[in-house]
Amino acid sequence: MLEKAYLTRKDNSSVKVPFLFNPKELSIEKSNQFAEVNIPGLPSPIFQFIRGNARSVMMDLFFDTYEEGKDVRMHTDQITGWDAGSMFSKLPNEKKGLMDIDSDLHAPPVCLFIWGAFSFQCIIERVTKRFTMFLPEGIPIRATLNVTLKEYREVDMQVKDIAFRSSDLTKRWIVKQGESLWSIAASVYGDPAAWRLIAEANGIDNPRLVNPGQEIVVPLKE
Repeated sequence: MLEKAYLTRKDNSSVKVPFLFNPKELSIEKSNQFAEVNIPGLPSPIFQFIRGNARSVMMDLFFDTYEEGKDVRMHTDQITGWDAGSMFSKLPNEKKGLMDIDSDLHAPPVCLFIWGAFSFQCIIERVTKRFTMFLPEGIPIRATLNVTLKEYREVDMQVKDIAFRSSDLTKRWIVKQGESLWSIAASVYGDPAAWRLIAEANGIDNPRLVNPGQEIVVPLKE
């Protein structure tokens, strides 16, 4: 059975675009970006974390106005905006779709995708419309929108989240087989070049001269 889900503006919950939704699949994509750092004397590079990428949610949205005999674009255009040159579009000129640029924000609005208990704060990154049924006069009455939503997180929330997860105390580290100060610095700080901090705290001159089972101090990186 198809159930209702909807897209709405985060800053204006009165703007709501409902649709029937019971997906065969819902794809969520998350990726990170790393750089390869070549360390002299090592057989393979160390990977240094550069940044995380926002999650993406991909899905199909279905709209059907067959029983009413009305133009389905009165619903789909609320997401994509008015189709220029479409003589049958019913979206009033003064209204904006969720992908249109807001005159106050100078950008499309941040949205919320709501489906039961699932809530996803996002921007609408991409939409492909497919009309699959028409009235004899050419008015579309059934449509599928392939939608890509990109996760949106405010800068202050991201900074606060990192601060909560960051260590603010000096650690003790037991060296494992195959580890070096480069790899330990990459694991703790996300930066293999920060091995000097660990070396100085432990009086180590050669970053490769650490032994399995050795306990070292990993200081706070200011």
